[in-house]
Amino acid sequence: MPERGRSKIAYLAEALAFAAFVAMYIWKWQAEAPWTWSVMFVWLVLSALLRRDTPKTAGWRADNLWPATRRAFLFFVPASLAICGAGLFLGMLKRMPVHLVDPRKFLGYLGFCVLQQVALNSFLTNRLLSYFERPWPASLLAGCMFAALHWPNPVLVPLTFLGGTAMAWLFARERNILPLALCQAILGALVWWAFPMAWHHSMRVGPGYRAFHL
Repeated sequence: MPERGRSKIAYLAEALAFAAFVAMYIWKWQAEAPWTWSVMFVWLVLSALLRRDTPKTAGWRADNLWPATRRAFLFFVPASLAICGAGLFLGMLKRMPVHLVDPRKFLGYLGFCVLQQVALNSFLTNRLLSYFERPWPASLLAGCMFAALHWPNPVLVPLTFLGGTAMAWLFARERNILPLALCQAILGALVWWAFPMAWHHSMRVGPGYRAFHL
């Protein structure tokens, strides 16, 4: 196999291996060996160094912030309106969207969304783009992986597939995770509010979803 072909397969293998590691952490190691989260951090750092990622290729940039934000809004504004419509239909006006109205909760969730954007786009989508060399197949596979890591949550699995695919595609076009992280935090807060707790179990995934009690 030519050197270029081996290099491309290595990008795909690394993306799949990292997703599998995260799944193992969610389902097993989070309870039995919680320190393994640090392996994910070291993996991301070493991969960025070995692959010679830069802040610009990883999406940490301000030079295209307005074009990236404008393009992101074309997805996130209709998505936010759709989720709000679902919340009104499901009668959720009686419940406060605490992740939006409480600054501490929102900032904490925003920080978590930044970490997700680093894993989903700065790492995963970047590696898939190096393999496919086209945005759509890379975005679709990234969305599938993102959704699979939210199993078995019946609200989050379909929504993270749509959102993950859209965010990966937006990243492929603009290479900026800053507006994506902010918009993801807003959407996630709206999802928590709009759908019954009995459906999404306070946004838990993996064993935590099954262990949740109202």
